[in-house]
Amino acid sequence: MSLAIIYTRASIGIQAPQINVEVHISNGLPGFVLVGLPEATVKESKDRVRSAIINSGFTFPAKKITVNLSPADLPKEGSRFDLPIAIAILAATEQIPNDHLAEYEFLGELALSGEIKAVKGAIPAALSSKKNNRTLIISSENQSEISLIHHNNTLITHNLLELCQYLYNEITLPSVEYREYKDGDEDNQHVNLQDIIGQEHAKRALEIAAAGGHNLLLIGPPGTGKTMLATRLTSLLPPLSDDEALESAAITSLVSTNGSIQNWRIRPFRAPHHSASTAALVGGGSIPRPGEISLAHNGVLFLDELPEFNRKVLDALREPIESGEIVISRANAKIKFPAKFQLIAAMNPSPTGHYQGTHNRTTPQQIIRYLNRLSGPFLDRFDISIEVPLLPKGTLSQKVTMTESTDKVKKRVIDARKIQMIRNKKLNSQLSPREIQIYCLLTDEDNDYLEQALIKLGLSARAWHRILKVSRTIADLDCTKNIERKHISEALSYRSMDRLLIQMHKNIG
Repeated sequence: MSLAIIYTRASIGIQAPQINVEVHISNGLPGFVLVGLPEATVKESKDRVRSAIINSGFTFPAKKITVNLSPADLPKEGSRFDLPIAIAILAATEQIPNDHLAEYEFLGELALSGEIKAVKGAIPAALSSKKNNRTLIISSENQSEISLIHHNNTLITHNLLELCQYLYNEITLPSVEYREYKDGDEDNQHVNLQDIIGQEHAKRALEIAAAGGHNLLLIGPPGTGKTMLATRLTSLLPPLSDDEALESAAITSLVSTNGSIQNWRIRPFRAPHHSASTAALVGGGSIPRPGEISLAHNGVLFLDELPEFNRKVLDALREPIESGEIVISRANAKIKFPAKFQLIAAMNPSPTGHYQGTHNRTTPQQIIRYLNRLSGPFLDRFDISIEVPLLPKGTLSQKVTMTESTDKVKKRVIDARKIQMIRNKKLNSQLSPREIQIYCLLTDEDNDYLEQALIKLGLSARAWHRILKVSRTIADLDCTKNIERKHISEALSYRSMDRLLIQMHKNIG
């Protein structure tokens, strides 16, 4: 038989479309032709496949070899097609049996020795193979991430010779068994809210942000604990569910073959540097790869030194913050990545770090120019903005009184989230305008109170909705059915950026 067809999977975003590897062996001058829109890394597979076949003890045909990767309109990238091409050549030259190959899908990079290496995007490929009722054969190096999938039908192998022995029914290959990994809570014990001295108002804001999934902006001078507060947010959040954890692991598998499997149930925490480009943050490339916002899916994205980020980079976050996904369009592909993340940011109130007191060395005009690096529509995406001030005199020298531990606050957060899921079927931060009208009802007096506050602060209708959602979360933490005036007042107290801008404009006037 001079023709063989082998099934494999490409990697397009978090999708793994089926690719048919068709190999035809014909008479003529020896050659190796690869067609079907292959990228440079795929074209390089010719030499890897030739060496792997020879070094595994098989014969590489001295004939004309034509390899077609179908469908031809899908872009193919990476070394993931090495193994299926090698299997197809061996099947077409009748060096391995061809009877049951249609029941399998093959995926892996070949070393020159014939060893099978790990590939990226193994989880989406395994899920797609499972839906098509085929058995995926992949490198043993991908075993740990594949073991996250319930009832997967995946076999692992170390090298090409071992795989061919299995196809000859001479040996059996081990299957990947589902493994229940720890949720990683014990790894978070060293991160505790009690480590932060003072800043009780900011800790309360962090608790509300965790309970409702609200975006949080921390404003304050250097050294007041903004980063410490942000890094403790994930310790307040409940562990990921099976579906959420697998979804996040699938995204991570697109950029890494050895993610942190042991802590896969801990919500992601991504903290890109302020020099990050738009492509690094939202994703990109000729064949798009996920950016930081997708790697933070179901977790937290922390932007420290917020005004130092390029303004265009930050404005690119506005749409995914609202929609929970990012769509990247290219000439040959349009790819959608999930990006449902909680945004936490920290910044100084001025270029020198202070805007009042003896440490202040900037004028109101300089502070306004500094704050204008952030667009108004982007700042509108923060439900909560809180000032983290310098500690009062004597706080550090006094005996430290133990405050609430992370575990105690986390219990309240989880209880509040349960209330929201029963009532809304989603977190308060994700409520639509119509749902806000249903679940965030106010009395006529409270409506007037809130409207007057918005007029005084000069806030938009989007801010109105965000204040209502924060008020709803505060009420849930109090286990109160209806939003009360005290909840609205507390929610209004978390608008520090608005008050800072008003104060600076008054100083200029």
